[in-house]
Amino acid sequence: MRLDKYLKVSRLIKRRTVANEACDAGRVLINDKPAKASANVKEGDILTIRFGNKDVKVEVLDVRETVKKEEAAELFRYL
Repeated sequence: MRLDKYLKVSRLIKRRTVANEACDAGRVLINDKPAKASANVKEGDILTIRFGNKDVKVEVLDVRETVKKEEAAELFRYL
């Protein structure tokens, strides 16, 4: 699944356009490498997202096209 879509589906970032902008600005890393919005996300990947001066690190546990809001937190685990 595309990185921007995964960030939206997992509710880590609210909107896909915002996820796209974060990727373009180099604020999203997959396995410690800068990633484009079109990069592929798979189970086991480590995502690092920079929100201002705070880094959020998560491990991808599951990749699904659609999830309910209550189940979105099951797609990743904070590190």
